Amino acid sequence: MRPSGVEEWPFPGGDPAGYVEALARAKANAVSGDVVIGADTVVVLDDAVLGKPADVEEAAAMLQSLSGREHDVITGVAVRQGADVRSAHARARVTFRALEDGDVREYVAGGEPLDKAGAYAYQGGAGAFVTRLQGDADTVVGLPLKLLERLLPEALRRPRQR
Repeated sequence: MRPSGVEEWPFPGGDPAGYVEALARAKANAVSGDVVIGADTVVVLDDAVLGKPADVEEAAAMLQSLSGREHDVITGVAVRQGADVRSAHARARVTFRALEDGDVREYVAGGEPLDKAGAYAYQGGAGAFVTRLQGDADTVVGLPLKLLERLLPEALRRPRQR
């Protein structure tokens, strides 16, 4: 696994799924290799896209906004082989329990939310915040494997472009 070095741009409005697919394509295009996978994830709450928080204050605010609420998590995946790039996205619906101020302070103090969309890692400490998950947990973690399994064979079946 190699980071792409792509600087994620702010959500320009419009379709969040198209946005994460564009980020995933940019990441796949930024790395050399025969077959390259790029992915990006956002959290969507009331039509607002929550990316990675800028600091601990923004992380705490994001978590408070998710407290006791449902939200969508969308992960875009792109697979590039040569010049050919295929992308798609997966969506999951997540419900958080009501969070106490102490829950938020403790979680943010651990540093985990600072590089995560929506300021949380389902596979980490924030898994305890989730009361319901509709969809694939891999989507929330940031790499929907069922979607990747669909995109990879498509890429591998096509003749290599040079």
